[in-house]
Amino acid sequence: MVKNAFISVLPQEGNPGSVEFQVFSFTNKIRKLTLHLELHKKDFLSERGLRIILGRRQRLLAYLAKKNGVRYEKLVSQLDIRERKTR
Repeated sequence: MVKNAFISVLPQEGNPGSVEFQVFSFTNKIRKLTLHLELHKKDFLSERGLRIILGRRQRLLAYLAKKNGVRYEKLVSQLDIRERKTR
């Protein structure tokens, strides 16, 4: 995967405080860290950072799904990330 292949679906003039923008930013960070960890398997601090970012994104997606399901479905399909698990 090349460095420029990261997603740029959301407009740049968007509100940086919106849930969509934050999830978009976290998804880019997650993909970059995943590529890094494929090369550096013993970088445990980066792995910890990845888990923290994954948790933040998961909480934001759960909030968005609860507040506005249409926006959640649109964001999940745009970013091509998995559906959340139902318990």
